[in-house]
Amino acid sequence: MEQLNYQVLEKSGYDGYILKDAPVKVLQFGEGNFLRAFVDYWFDLANEAGVWNGKAALVQPIGGGLAKVINDQEGLYTLYLRGSEKGEKVDRKRVISSVACCLNPYVQEDYDAMMKVAESDDLEVIASNTTEAGIQYDPSCQFTDCPPSSFPGKMTQVLYRRWKAGKKGVIILACELIDNNGRELQRCVNRYIDQWGLEAAFRDYVNDECIFCGSLVDRIVPGRVRDAEEVKKMNEENGYEDQLMDVGEVFGVWVIEGPEGLEDRLPFKKAGIGESVFVVPDMSPYKKRKVRILNGAHTGFVLGSYLAGKDIVRDCMHDETIRGFMNKMLYDEVIPTLPLDKEDLKNFAAAVTDRFNNPFVDHQLLSISLNSTSKWKARNMPSFLEYIEEKKALPACLTMSLAAYIAFYSNDLQELGERELIAKRPAGNTYAINDDRWVLEFYWAHKDDSVRELVHSVLSNEKMWDQDLSKIENLEDEVVRGLTMIREEGALAAFKSCL
Repeated sequence: MEQLNYQVLEKSGYDGYILKDAPVKVLQFGEGNFLRAFVDYWFDLANEAGVWNGKAALVQPIGGGLAKVINDQEGLYTLYLRGSEKGEKVDRKRVISSVACCLNPYVQEDYDAMMKVAESDDLEVIASNTTEAGIQYDPSCQFTDCPPSSFPGKMTQVLYRRWKAGKKGVIILACELIDNNGRELQRCVNRYIDQWGLEAAFRDYVNDECIFCGSLVDRIVPGRVRDAEEVKKMNEENGYEDQLMDVGEVFGVWVIEGPEGLEDRLPFKKAGIGESVFVVPDMSPYKKRKVRILNGAHTGFVLGSYLAGKDIVRDCMHDETIRGFMNKMLYDEVIPTLPLDKEDLKNFAAAVTDRFNNPFVDHQLLSISLNSTSKWKARNMPSFLEYIEEKKALPACLTMSLAAYIAFYSNDLQELGERELIAKRPAGNTYAINDDRWVLEFYWAHKDDSVRELVHSVLSNEKMWDQDLSKIENLEDEVVRGLTMIREEGALAAFKSCL
């Protein structure tokens, strides 16, 4: 079977949208599964809508990467968006043609090609996702390096070359999963300007003419299909071999933080996908929406669900009690505390159920349970405290989720290992609790406590919560009641008591 390229695609009979030739308008640092299922997908839709007519030149952020196979396939790859929408199974396929090429800047010829893109009149956007470790200042990087090892070092060189060529500033879209990603990248670039002694006029260009945008990205991208037989079948159905086949969930939202007027310079609103990709002056409410609804739902129900005998997220959505508990927590206790349009929040919460019910992803509850102490504090406690502040009452589901957290960390403890605490599930099998060492040692030290002693010790532990939760009126009694019910009647009965 022939490897995918434009000629092979034409012979395969593919009748979807394809754009073979267009100017390179995007320089993209990162060529992995996420960016290809997210950023390049949105630009592909903009091309199809007739409002962009641009391609992306991808750049390997490190020496080893996908440049050769991307170039062998002339930038083409098949993207499958799979999941559930309004309870219906969805499996969509699209060949993405918004990628022009991939450059390996650790090869001199490709480094020169990257700088040629930097000098181009066509370039409008620089996008990146170089992992959480990518946006870091490394003082060992020098201006004469070809290239510098750090991504911000490369970015500084690219912008400097563009400034020297007298070209207009660019829009920079940082997609790394760190707080204030755009501002942090800008800060690193400014540090290199200082370290390398570059001109003051260049600093003005970077900070005044280039727009560093933070962004919030939301799409689960499993990436490669792992089953070799399934890959073979997909290639046979397509009529070509695709070494870059990519898989993402159907849901996708890209919130870009930027100034007024930026939305008119980007193609997404004009392409009719403004509900999925949009510009806001402050993305923090949307981050809060994601953390408290999507991530908070996970942390709120998975620990109790695991004790109730469930193993994967999808199975929890098929259980009326667990799904009802999650929805009551989200709609009655979390959404009222968030500073966004309530209909928007309800739509986002409704999509969460579809996402958790994805028939193509077996998301293990134990994998979500990792570091649940800090997760409950970051994801659930703000909603919990704000609800109490506003309603002058305890939120039933969030309070029960706190009891379920304690139950998961304390259930029939067997052994304190080097990196994990071994507990026993009600069904009889053991499981590993993974968290910071001091957390594991705390629960091991309290393994013989009574329910009330344990609850008081957890709630009053200021290292865990940065405050003494036992001082909240009636909380200790309610958590004791919840933990007792979980241990004596089971987590499912405890969840049901909240409905």
